[in-house]
Amino acid sequence: MNDVELKHHIREIADFPKPGILFRDITPLLGNPRVLQYSIDRMADGLAGYGADYIAGIESRGFIFGMPLAYKMGIGFAPVRKPGKLPAAVHTASYALEYGSDGLELHQDAFTAGSRILIIDDLMATGGTAAAAAALVELTGSRVVGFGFVIELLALQGRSKLPDCPIMSLIQY
Repeated sequence: MNDVELKHHIREIADFPKPGILFRDITPLLGNPRVLQYSIDRMADGLAGYGADYIAGIESRGFIFGMPLAYKMGIGFAPVRKPGKLPAAVHTASYALEYGSDGLELHQDAFTAGSRILIIDDLMATGGTAAAAAALVELTGSRVVGFGFVIELLALQGRSKLPDCPIMSLIQY
């Protein structure tokens, strides 16, 4: 297995969630134990040198990859959720999507101040979601030390919206 073969496990769905969008569906990857294990192992190896204390996983597919990465790397995990889903005091950030806008929340006490945070999601498109997650991390008094994605859509130039730190993606389109 390699990163090129990994692309064979990403399904393309035209006009989802609205006309003009080509959706990259990771469910075939998730359904194949060998490919899923490769993805987690490859990301963990690539992110190991970042010196992170926690992973912030972006709802919801960032949870799928973030939790096993946190376990494998021996670090903590905090969910970055859609508004209204977290029970304690939160920080909130809004962001633009390639097909609309949305918001994210993070518990105010998700991290110990000064912690080093990796932000994980399945896909980076315009970078708005990851940038909003980074802003939330900073509000907790912690620092983003890197980003990890399974897929990166290069044409949308999402990297340009992110803080100046390492960005890892397994597959680029």
